[in-house]
Amino acid sequence: MEDSPAQRRLEAIQCHLINSNDTDAQSQIQHNLTAGNFVHSQKYSVVLPEKLQTGKWNVYRSARSPLQLVTKFPNHPEIRTLHDNFIRTVETFPDYKYLGTRIRVDGTVGEYKWMTYGEASTARKAIGSGLRCYGLMKGVCIGLYFINRPEWLIVDHACSAYSYISVPLYDTLGPDAVKYVVNHAEIQAIFCVPQTLNMLLSFISEIPSVCLIVVVGGVDEHLPSLPSTSRVKLVTYSKLLSQGCSSLQPFCPPNPEDIATICYTSGTTGTPKGVVLTHRNLISSVAGFSYMVKFYPSDIYISYLPLAHIYERTNQILSVYYGVAIGFYQGDNMKLMDDLSALKPTLFCSVPRLYNRIYAGITNAVKTSGTLKEKLFTAAFNSKKQAIVNGQNPSSMWDRLVFNKIKEKLGGRVRFMGSGASPLSPDVMDFLKVCFGCQVLEGYGMTETSCVISCMDDGDILSGHVGSPNPACEVKLVDVPEMNYTSEDEPYPRGEICVRGSTVFQGYYKDEVQTREVMDEDGWLHTGDIGLWLSGGRLKIIDRKKNIFKLAQGEYVAPEKVENVYAKCKFISQCFIYGDSFNSCLVAVVAVDPDVIKAWAASEGIKFENLEQLCNDPRARKAVLADMDDVGKEGQLRGFEFAKAVTLVPEPFSDENGLLTPTFKIKRPQAKAYYAKAISNMYAELSSSAPTPTKMSRI
Repeated sequence: MEDSPAQRRLEAIQCHLINSNDTDAQSQIQHNLTAGNFVHSQKYSVVLPEKLQTGKWNVYRSARSPLQLVTKFPNHPEIRTLHDNFIRTVETFPDYKYLGTRIRVDGTVGEYKWMTYGEASTARKAIGSGLRCYGLMKGVCIGLYFINRPEWLIVDHACSAYSYISVPLYDTLGPDAVKYVVNHAEIQAIFCVPQTLNMLLSFISEIPSVCLIVVVGGVDEHLPSLPSTSRVKLVTYSKLLSQGCSSLQPFCPPNPEDIATICYTSGTTGTPKGVVLTHRNLISSVAGFSYMVKFYPSDIYISYLPLAHIYERTNQILSVYYGVAIGFYQGDNMKLMDDLSALKPTLFCSVPRLYNRIYAGITNAVKTSGTLKEKLFTAAFNSKKQAIVNGQNPSSMWDRLVFNKIKEKLGGRVRFMGSGASPLSPDVMDFLKVCFGCQVLEGYGMTETSCVISCMDDGDILSGHVGSPNPACEVKLVDVPEMNYTSEDEPYPRGEICVRGSTVFQGYYKDEVQTREVMDEDGWLHTGDIGLWLSGGRLKIIDRKKNIFKLAQGEYVAPEKVENVYAKCKFISQCFIYGDSFNSCLVAVVAVDPDVIKAWAASEGIKFENLEQLCNDPRARKAVLADMDDVGKEGQLRGFEFAKAVTLVPEPFSDENGLLTPTFKIKRPQAKAYYAKAISNMYAELSSSAPTPTKMSRI
């Protein structure tokens, strides 16, 4: 009897795989001329059939683990939960530095002081025991309502050790959103700081599930008194720590399928959605990520990205696995450079918004440094970039002459830079590689996939993509016919990115309807992002399905794509692109870079009293729009994707004014309402000046 097509395919796959005992092989895919039937030649990804019966080969997996998705760390399969992960590191590196802070008890700032892994372990047992002493049982939700600091991670480790569910609360969420999350998750205890305590107390009667509030950094005698009849106990973190030390309780370890955390995504519309992630979800994601990124106990990581965001949580879990030391910023982004200088980290993860500012700051400094220095920088940059492209070691002369001074901006020791949360321009990535002389990797992920969906491979010199799939998940592209994206597109297949594997969340908490909107019956999570497969099985994000809108003449526009192109404009700090089906063109609201636009005004001899006056100057708008046109042409925007009018604003988009999510994404409905008058005025001006009248926007 002849083999079935399915059997023959499996045999074909297996014959191209190196024996799993071959530990020297970076990839399990052997070099074989016939492997092109299912493997890209560069071996970043492997293409497999979604269903053996259909014959459609459209599922991509990492070439590092093509036949079985990763669920455990390769060298430590015994780690199945976050508790296991921390326990192993404490046993391996008990006296290694773990948590560092510059903030003293009296509020002053000094050099970094460190808590070891062993000391952190003792503290988390005391905090967990203290919570048990207040009657909190396994499986209840614990809220964390403060920014990055050592106590955040101590509490999180305590939650894992005693099977509590941690629920991060964004420190910048307004009262209504905080109240909603507390009630929706039925949080029983909240850890906060004095700054957020008053907000909680202002609506304490409206959050009936809360029975304990712990004030981190608070002083017992300064705590407000609650009525004797109040059901809520109010204690300081130090008192809870002391109480727990006096009555230590045995751990109550979780199972892999137990919920580890509920991460409420602030979202760009509507109320927050609670993403339910288990210990298995998080360990699988980080275990897969460990195949792609290597840290060491000698590394130092700076923590300033919001711990309430899955990007930073993942970095923390991976850092614990490798025994990395973690230093915290002071809590003020304006003082981050000072913290970097004091800490001298080796690992630096950020978002494109900050990398774009670094890029703009350096390039502007070079342009104003004088002809000789500018020529020296250009020669050094081109030489070093060419060496990197050719796979050669650049001359150290250029570092001594030019780049070491730039490296000092981040402390001088950074060896790894990571980027996530939104697309990073290829030019900016190449710029970082040259200037900082270190590994720069871009990843792609979302809260619903426990962070990492894909990441660039070390040694891949091509920029402008987000790499191959995390070995813990598989990825496919689904046709989006209304946007003309299909798997048959040439030269590269295109479509909506879908993800499946043990990294995918359990659903939105208490929300089956929205869960079914993103999860299909075969277990695929539909991300809403549009991607294509480059050669070698590397994923490139090209569009966004959810935020597209149609212009009056029928063209579809993805505003985030346009904004990412305009981000390279020297005048732009942030950009909001708007359009609708009642108008035939796009308009832009730009939060300007104050230093750049002031320098431009000075060079043009333009007088102004303040930044707001300069933003309203027609000459400034004309200059910014001209620069946007140049950048748009370089970025190959299509004609209808160019903004035809611009409004300049001095105030940046932020959490505080309600225009940004805590992960730096624009809240589009809110931005539309906030700038409604400006948008109407731009369309009115375009209508009065255009040969063919443009309809007024219905805002």
